[in-house]
Amino acid sequence: MPKENKLIERLADIGEKEILNRLQKYMDIGQIDDDTALIRNYSAKDLIINTDLLVEDVHFNEQTLSPKETGWKSVAVNLSDLACSGVEEILGITVGLVVPSSTPWSWVEDAYSGINNALETFGGKLLGGDCSHGKQRMLSITAIGTKGPLDLHRSNARPGDHLVTSGNHGLSRLGLGFLLSDPLIRNIKINESLKKNAIQAHKKPTPPLKALSQLLRCKPYKIPLRAAATDSSDGLLEAINCICKSSNCSAIIDIKNLPMHSQWPKGDAWINWCLEGGEDFELVVSLPPKWAKEWVNLIPQSKVIGKIEEGPPNAFWSTGKKINSSNLGTFKHF
Repeated sequence: MPKENKLIERLADIGEKEILNRLQKYMDIGQIDDDTALIRNYSAKDLIINTDLLVEDVHFNEQTLSPKETGWKSVAVNLSDLACSGVEEILGITVGLVVPSSTPWSWVEDAYSGINNALETFGGKLLGGDCSHGKQRMLSITAIGTKGPLDLHRSNARPGDHLVTSGNHGLSRLGLGFLLSDPLIRNIKINESLKKNAIQAHKKPTPPLKALSQLLRCKPYKIPLRAAATDSSDGLLEAINCICKSSNCSAIIDIKNLPMHSQWPKGDAWINWCLEGGEDFELVVSLPPKWAKEWVNLIPQSKVIGKIEEGPPNAFWSTGKKINSSNLGTFKHF
């Protein structure tokens, strides 16, 4: 028997009003009745706001992320930025949706399902947004949260600090390599559990909100509430250099202590993926040594990778050689 043709609803046939009507189920009643969204901030704390984009054929495609995974990841990458700025409570997000009018409604519904799943997991509400026709799919998320007691500005690093990461690096890049059949991994034997973890790291990242909470909880008594941090969304090396430039100091990195998975392959290319792969969404923090020790004891995957010293605002190996970008697998926005 011939297969039954299933009617595919496309956005061009549905129209903007019906799209918005269908998306209301992910929001509070009346949330999008107006062109603005009211945020009741009863605590009257300072707010932290961040906007990040996921663009088709730049950050995702049909080979790498399903619509639900795209929705989840669009939220996770924004909440990671809030975490590295010391967020206390996630208030919510707005969504800017751009898609070709030929896009099936099912793609949008699945993307918003992924967005909703992430918010249910990490906190916050869908506050509203906008949608428009465009040549390629794009999700623009603006995330809003309250600022906590810890100021994690990148300029807070001081000579004598330890440089600590909250987890392993390079996993997301390895996961992407598997999804795109990267030549580097074709003739390398990779443990099956490492492969699974890597693909999960790329498809469904977790913002480091728990690591931030533990950082606050383990601060030793009498140590000042001062730390510098960023996340490693653009790569570990880029994160370290950003802290160095903002704090006008040097980072001295021990190559033996790079935050690599225990089953990570050996070789320069794999070191480069650890340093520059990007999209790991781990915290990279400059802390007083006693505080760093307490934090590492709380988080099994965390590691002290080096120290902060006076000097030129760059990352250096412990041998004194400057760590230069290899441009191997490094993500560039332009």
